[in-house]
Amino acid sequence: MTKHLVPDTTAAKIRGGVGEGQVHDSAHKHVTGEAIYIDDMAEPAGTLHAYLGLSTVAHGKILSMDLSEVEKAPGVVAVLTARDVPGVNDLSPTGLNDEPVLPEDYVQFLGQPIFAVVAETREQARRACHKAKIEYEELPALIEPGQVDLTNPRLVTKPLKLTRGDAQQAIASAPHRIKGQMNLGGQDHFYLEGQIGFAIPGEDMDVTVYSSTQHPSEVQHMVAHALGVPSHAVTIEVRRMGGGFGGKETQANLFAAIAAIAAKKLNRAVKIRPDRDDDMTATGKRHDFLIDYEVGFDDDGNILGVDFSYAARCGYAADLSGAVTDRALFHCDNTYFYPAVHAVSKPLYTNTVSNTAFRGFGGPQGIVGAERVIEEVAYALGKDPLEIRKRNFYGTSDRNVTPYHQTVEDNIIDRLVAELEVEAGYKARREEIARFNASSRIVKRGIALTPVKFGISFTATHFNQAGALVHVYTDGSVHLNHGGTEMGQGLNLKVAQVVAEEFQIDLEQVKITATTTGKVPNTSATAASSGSDLNGMAAQNAARQIKDRLIDFAADKHGVPKDQVVFLPNRVRIGNQEIPFADLIREAYMARIQLSAAGFYKTPKIHWDRDKGQGRPFYYFAYGAACSEVSIDTLTGEYVVERVDILHDVGRSINPALDRGQIEGGFIQGMGWLTTEELVWDNKGRLRTHAPSTYKIPLASDRPKIFNVKLADWSENVEPAIHRSKAVGEPPFVHGVSVLHAISDAVASVADYKVCPRLDAPATPERVLMAVERLKTAKNL
Repeated sequence: MTKHLVPDTTAAKIRGGVGEGQVHDSAHKHVTGEAIYIDDMAEPAGTLHAYLGLSTVAHGKILSMDLSEVEKAPGVVAVLTARDVPGVNDLSPTGLNDEPVLPEDYVQFLGQPIFAVVAETREQARRACHKAKIEYEELPALIEPGQVDLTNPRLVTKPLKLTRGDAQQAIASAPHRIKGQMNLGGQDHFYLEGQIGFAIPGEDMDVTVYSSTQHPSEVQHMVAHALGVPSHAVTIEVRRMGGGFGGKETQANLFAAIAAIAAKKLNRAVKIRPDRDDDMTATGKRHDFLIDYEVGFDDDGNILGVDFSYAARCGYAADLSGAVTDRALFHCDNTYFYPAVHAVSKPLYTNTVSNTAFRGFGGPQGIVGAERVIEEVAYALGKDPLEIRKRNFYGTSDRNVTPYHQTVEDNIIDRLVAELEVEAGYKARREEIARFNASSRIVKRGIALTPVKFGISFTATHFNQAGALVHVYTDGSVHLNHGGTEMGQGLNLKVAQVVAEEFQIDLEQVKITATTTGKVPNTSATAASSGSDLNGMAAQNAARQIKDRLIDFAADKHGVPKDQVVFLPNRVRIGNQEIPFADLIREAYMARIQLSAAGFYKTPKIHWDRDKGQGRPFYYFAYGAACSEVSIDTLTGEYVVERVDILHDVGRSINPALDRGQIEGGFIQGMGWLTTEELVWDNKGRLRTHAPSTYKIPLASDRPKIFNVKLADWSENVEPAIHRSKAVGEPPFVHGVSVLHAISDAVASVADYKVCPRLDAPATPERVLMAVERLKTAKNL
């Protein structure tokens, strides 16, 4: 923290402990512009700037590359190609050797970086890139998933299959059967701070890279491989990112590597920062999916069997597509028990940018498929979709095994939905909306209440570990470092609150420092909603090591049992006396007690056998529910979100203020994905929506007119996660699904709720209008 207040050694409670709603530690800096991002850092004398030259075809063999005019351009110091990569020319995070730093012979998507220009200024480097003369032999390109032969597709990685029971038999023998397909669009991360790398060469093999990344250790290893040096020669530092959302989990690797290669080659500091257009063109997105589904169900709406196929546009390389498509299958059940299920993933190769992690990591796509099936059943039977949802919820003592054979042990979805149904006045509003629609010819309204069950843990078991470093200085102040990264979500503040709580000192006494691979090694990405869980536990472990030493010291010095050494707010009771925390620290220092500790944590209980499609990939589940109401104009397809009510489960909140912010922001981002954010490639493979002018994220004016968010304050994590809290980064994103289904409900009113609108997403006004016209036709038939 930036302020230093004198600790109150008589206080009944510390300032800023766990459970208190605290303002983000950098909030005032964000508002005033004082927060320092990489591009705000003072540049050393002689700093150079790099820029990327991008391919102009989607798939082709490079016949010749004439860069002579580029080299002659004003200010140009060097031009880098694949030949200038001194180490391994590969950045693939899964080690498949399918993602070159710069390609040598072939390009596989339009916009693929193929060379880099280093110049005295960024503008000089950017302009010089356009002077390149490159000849290609164009090859056939696969752009859309619909172009792919799904019976024998080319895949970027091994698919996953989940089975339990005989789904085909259950569907075939069911009283009712429905089969359908849904197109589900992708999403650009649209972080406020774009990709950036800033490399400063050191002596011998050393280089320090300031990178806007969610995964410093991976960037460290990738840069080391590209340079052909050991990892210990590369230091990555991250103070903060201006947003990440998964887009900086692997995508920062390229920019850090280019900056580092140039810096070591020229022995000068090098910065690389693309324009927004090139950033959007050259970096991966949320995977769009083609979801095929078949469901069998009875007269009451009980689902008897389901069969899912999730085909994803993965792009030209694997990146994280295997794990993303796996998680899509892990969430194809959402909150519903399927007596028999068969689900397969199809990670498709396409000649588009390699898609990557995005908030939810495939989970939201899986849940959208589950909710479409619920909607199909409801409209086929003429029932309220909420009734079908509740009828198929997981049980607590039975009907509680997932398609991947994990038992759901912490189910609270019935209580959450029941509470929200009452608090949002769902039943009365649904009846009122039906009356309104019956008398309103043009404007139709819709309402939907959708649930969320979201698994928490990295699906790759080895990523579920974290480290932290805690120093206590002789004045009683504390220095904290951990392997997580701050991207606006408040992770650093939460972890600092955990440390303050352990030592029982005011939050102002804990200093949050930049994440660096030089302090905490081999860390996992800040992703999978596990940042607070993992790093909070690691920091707590470090603090407890120091506490244990202090207790041993105090008990020995004062001749009291250890249980009579108690940490109170800003002081310590030793027997029948109390001394300020700082005094105990000084005494311990004089007695040569170690006041520093490296903490570690690994998530227990989890295991996963991918070949069998069975295991326990998740430590626990986070739950929530959202009720959304919309109105649509049936003449234009335009719509307004009238009201949203959310009840969300965060367990025992470490910081309720931050958690509410994550829920509100997650909902808006999820709503944007499913309504306005549309990625469009033309038949040449060119991304047409590559700037704010053509890609529409939600505006402040798009937020619900009435927006009620409440934490389920009665909830407590059944697992001993950090202070019994629950992850909050990704699960709230899925609440945006309620808006899609509210729009669908409004459209369905056109045909008296007898036909499933089958809205594809994003549900742009054009798609809504086409669905309205389609249902008008169906009604007349």
